[in-house]
Amino acid sequence: MTQISILGGIYSDAVANVRTSYPRNMFPVPKENGVSTGYLKQAEGITSFSTGPGIDRGAIVWNGTPYRVMGTKLVSISPTGVITVLGDVGAGPAVSLDYSFDNLIIGSGGRLYYWDGATLTQVTDPDLGISIDSLFLNGYTVSTDGESIVVTDLANPLSVDPLKYGSSEVDPDAIVGLRKFRNELYALNRFTIEVFDNIGGAGFPFAPISGAQITKGCVGTRAAVFCAESLAFMGGGINEAIAIYMGAGGQNRKISTDEIEKRISTYTEDQLALCLLETRKFDNHEFLYVHLPQETWVFDIIASAAFQQPIWFSLHSDAGVEENYRAKNFIFCFNKWFCGDKTTYDIGQMTNTVTTQYDDIVGWQFDTSYLYNASKGAIIHELELVAAPGRSPVGRDPRIFFSYTDDGLKWSDERMAGAGQRGEYRKRINWFQCSAMDNYRGLRFRGANDTPEAFMRLEAQLEALYA
Repeated sequence: MTQISILGGIYSDAVANVRTSYPRNMFPVPKENGVSTGYLKQAEGITSFSTGPGIDRGAIVWNGTPYRVMGTKLVSISPTGVITVLGDVGAGPAVSLDYSFDNLIIGSGGRLYYWDGATLTQVTDPDLGISIDSLFLNGYTVSTDGESIVVTDLANPLSVDPLKYGSSEVDPDAIVGLRKFRNELYALNRFTIEVFDNIGGAGFPFAPISGAQITKGCVGTRAAVFCAESLAFMGGGINEAIAIYMGAGGQNRKISTDEIEKRISTYTEDQLALCLLETRKFDNHEFLYVHLPQETWVFDIIASAAFQQPIWFSLHSDAGVEENYRAKNFIFCFNKWFCGDKTTYDIGQMTNTVTTQYDDIVGWQFDTSYLYNASKGAIIHELELVAAPGRSPVGRDPRIFFSYTDDGLKWSDERMAGAGQRGEYRKRINWFQCSAMDNYRGLRFRGANDTPEAFMRLEAQLEALYA
């Protein structure tokens, strides 16, 4: 039997590009198990936890309590899912959220607000200007209007001194956002990222660290997040296509592959400027979520290091794996992961006990690299998908569908195999007499059910057609 990789597949497009097909709603898990060095696991499900007053625009945990901006309302959420509306922060795109010792800091629609646990207060000092992004650092609330970096007074976070304005002048490009890491301020410019240290003094308290500058920029306010001790961001330099990078200590490395960059290139820069990057770390995974306008891609940092190759997969919210993933704005509290929703007022809870999303069945799919027998062709007598069957709900009879392509463009009719009912732990998933290939062949497997699926290995029994 010949083992076939299932971590990523291959297909072709109409202009003869050989493209990578990443798993959909399945993610590779690095785990030596005796059968293989890892396996594909179906993505987590989502159950309904609560319903808020609007579409989710951002979330944070402060003093053990989760807060979200939903629609125009700032809300808090109890461990039982009770929503408490705290005030109105107005309309706008995604919000910025951070906290100081005394206040929750909310940036919404160009405005800046504080929630002190009892009262919601807007900063009305005209010297603040428009607040594109904001955060708390070294006692200051730091904000930007796209041109200047503004700090509030140490003694009064509602007051701004225009004599304490700063700027990011390493390159004449607009500031799109702010981040902080290890007590340093990161100014996310469109074509560069400048890093500042707090030096104090009577004027602007931050000074640039020349050796820490990253020579790539960020495309949008929410298109950057710290993970794995680095800044992950979507952007690039002058006269460069937009890609995804990890940067630290003045260095950067690209983590997006050719396929991911082809996907990114289908959107305008204005669309990409509204994209969200966020991260989750759990179960020996560190996921970097890239929420594009019509699709969601995930980079697994830990699995990529274990497999020594970029590990990407996509997430979807329908049985046909075409609808964009609904979940966003993940937070960890009450010892659970929660998410907002891109299309409804729902607040969801992430769970690996079900594979459905809000009780709706979602599909999964993965392709293989091309089978190629040194131009000799082959008869495929048998395919076996080595799985962990028997976990289906009682009364279910899940099916897996197999198809193939001999040109990377057109796919054959599907053939079905049983995936094992409840308790059929020794079920073997096989397809026999899978026809002959003259040159090369790609394989595809998919399913749509409420059964947790995990696949460790794919094997093929081949017989050469030609000597």
